[in-house]
Amino acid sequence: MHQGRTTLSKFLIQQLKGSPEQSDLAALLVDIAACIKAISAMTSKGMLGDVLGSLDSTNVQGETQKKLDVLSNVAFINTFSMGGLVAGLASEEVDDPQEIDPQDGSGRFLAIFDPLDGSSNIDVNVSVGSIFSILRAPDGRAPTVDDYLRPGSEQLAAGYAIYGPATMMVITVGKGTHGFTLDREVGNFILTHPHIEVPADTSEFAINASNERFWEPPIQRYVAECKAGKNDVRARDFNMRWIASMVAEVHRILMRGGVFMYPRDMKDPSKAGRLRLMYEANPMTMVVEQAGGLGSTGRSRILDISPDEIHQRVPVILGSRNEVERIERYHRDYDSGADQRYTSPLFQERSLFAN
Repeated sequence: MHQGRTTLSKFLIQQLKGSPEQSDLAALLVDIAACIKAISAMTSKGMLGDVLGSLDSTNVQGETQKKLDVLSNVAFINTFSMGGLVAGLASEEVDDPQEIDPQDGSGRFLAIFDPLDGSSNIDVNVSVGSIFSILRAPDGRAPTVDDYLRPGSEQLAAGYAIYGPATMMVITVGKGTHGFTLDREVGNFILTHPHIEVPADTSEFAINASNERFWEPPIQRYVAECKAGKNDVRARDFNMRWIASMVAEVHRILMRGGVFMYPRDMKDPSKAGRLRLMYEANPMTMVVEQAGGLGSTGRSRILDISPDEIHQRVPVILGSRNEVERIERYHRDYDSGADQRYTSPLFQERSLFAN
């Protein structure tokens, strides 16, 4: 059926040719693809597979775990533990990184993953996904926590799966961003979206508007201008979207442009942001930037952040380049005092929300 079309395995051999990790990294990404197929099969069964509903447990983030959260986490851990390619792993669902028994293989990589993003949507049959990030493991010794705490710019590969009407796997190994669709009849991921490019301009944004009263002034300014549309400074109308699944939001942006925002706010002043740097922001920013977009906190490039701890949270602004740059400019205007419309001391220099 797909004679002459490029499978994931064939694509990786071509993409990684000449890389020092060529065969091992390709094999690891193929292992991840197999795990994604298994999770896709579980999600597609829904209530028929007895995978819906919540458990009487919470993860390290304090979030109630869904059955499929736990099953997906186990699937990833088993994949990495048995493949012999990973020296250690860190999951959003587990408190601490886990070392893989060295007898299973040399373990050239560290795997960081969110096994099931957007799990609040599981029970209502809305798209969910998985996110993964691959780092180089230390040579000749067991990994420590510090080995995981690397800037996102040091990722060797990153990507996500989206379990929607079709299951897709979108990856980058630092040579562009490429999308593969699962052909269930033959069991292969087929290259269907080569060299994805995020349009630099867009008229679409995604944000949880129910938090508007908690946003920092630069975000309030940006969203207000978008909502004012063609009658204001933007001179065009915008559409607003919100799915409550980062994978689904980013996938839409990759397909047609847009900007996704989960900014810092004062709803919980103890948290610098809502999304996890290592499991969500870094891999998704690598995917988007390799497609020509940008990823920012509003004040700094996400991939330049040196993590302090494995479950660190950050603000995330991700998507079409010109819109992300505009939002960064609004933050600079506010922080420098050039934007005089907002004077709340809560956000002033050396205050609760200052860098």
